[in-house]
Amino acid sequence: MADARVPAHAPPAWNLGPVYGPREKPGRLVSALAPFWADRSRSMTGARLALCVVVGALCAIALVGHQPGLGAALAGALVWVAAAPTLWRRRSAADLVTAVLSVALLAVVAIRAAGWVAGLCAVVAAWAGASAVTGARSAPAQLLAPLSWAAGAVRAVPWLGAGVGRAAGSRRGQLLVALRSVTITVGLLVVFGLLFASADDVFAGYLPRVHAEWLPAQLVVGALVAVVAGTFAHLALHPPTWSDLHLSPAPAARRAEWLLPVVALDALVLAFVLVQVDTLVGGRIGGMTYAHYARQGFWQLVVATALTLVVVAVAARRAPDRTTARVALGVLCVATLGVVASALRRMDLYVDTYGLTRLRLLVVVGEVVLGVIVVLVVVAGVRWTGGWLPGAIVQAVAVGMLGLALINPDAQILRHNAAAGSTGPIDVVYLQGLSSDAAPAMDELPEPLRSCVLSQADTGPTWGGPFAWNLGRSRAAEVSPVENDAGCARLRSSERAP
Repeated sequence: MADARVPAHAPPAWNLGPVYGPREKPGRLVSALAPFWADRSRSMTGARLALCVVVGALCAIALVGHQPGLGAALAGALVWVAAAPTLWRRRSAADLVTAVLSVALLAVVAIRAAGWVAGLCAVVAAWAGASAVTGARSAPAQLLAPLSWAAGAVRAVPWLGAGVGRAAGSRRGQLLVALRSVTITVGLLVVFGLLFASADDVFAGYLPRVHAEWLPAQLVVGALVAVVAGTFAHLALHPPTWSDLHLSPAPAARRAEWLLPVVALDALVLAFVLVQVDTLVGGRIGGMTYAHYARQGFWQLVVATALTLVVVAVAARRAPDRTTARVALGVLCVATLGVVASALRRMDLYVDTYGLTRLRLLVVVGEVVLGVIVVLVVVAGVRWTGGWLPGAIVQAVAVGMLGLALINPDAQILRHNAAAGSTGPIDVVYLQGLSSDAAPAMDELPEPLRSCVLSQADTGPTWGGPFAWNLGRSRAAEVSPVENDAGCARLRSSERAP
């Protein structure tokens, strides 16, 4: 989708996207929804309809009755099949990269057994997928991406229904012949297959197992997945015009009025960063322990980093000229990177004392992503164009989440806390609650810690067919079972990490 036109009187482009064109009005979400909903009457080809039905059937087989694993990852890729040709013809590298990241995030379910990792990846994948398939460009379009899912699904249902009606109307006789042939074929295969299977156990072992109790769930899941695939295809063909929704032009502020608060904030942030260098490097913390000092201000620094991005976005729209904005806001962004470094250093000190947890690791990744976004804002300021920035932010979040999944967070938590336990207490109960992803790392622990932690770990047989395969569970099943956990009671009495 082409970007909105930028009028000659537009303010600096170092904001979250271009401004309204001459014929567009701000804040007209309803007017954008009207043509979006009107596209439900567009024609749908029989090939695309058949593709959605086939995808629904395959995903129903891969998902129902199996643990989340390879089947779910394949389903996450198959729902893009109907929309992929349209995305390719769009020739947008940004949309293709975002779509690939979405598929990769959904594939995490086949790699990691930790439900919290797969769940977070699925949420980010849904957001990135909506961004890619709708060709979102502006900040409002990115924020409305979740709405695209709901509105697109509602719009796709009558689109799919109309496609079925047209196919049935023009080829009713052919469809009846095909349906009759398929029904007879399935009936013959079932009858003779059951007879041969009951006559020979070896032959029966080669036949796929049919679970009649799964059929209702497979029908429901297949229909839902077909709708999702149709939604992808329809959104790619006829995306919403929400990328044309942009912030209205803001009049440039007077130089003194604009410069005073920005320069004052620059001075404050720089002063804070200098104090952090003297404190965290020089060791002057006023009698407090490093752990208490780190715990005292981490969350405040995270909020300050996020607020800085808001200040930069607002100030860039009111900037009196480019040179002033580049210097003043550039100093603010560079100083904010010092705030990010301070927050990460505080968390590092805190983790060294109290251990690593899932929440602490997640907020570290979040702070790193915020730092990357600040760098992207600096690049936008140097180039003096920000139309690409909203999409780049979505990609940065997706890459950060994918990186968290790839480092195997549960295993990293176990290794860090076990290594720190050589000089202090270990929260054994917390380690026992880690997922199967940490089982190989548990197997490397010294006794009796190994047996104690593995005694509660899920390391049993996990083979439930190829669709249920998961790398974390597969590796956990290879770990030797626990024979004696007599020393576990003593370890459990250790002081827990706060």
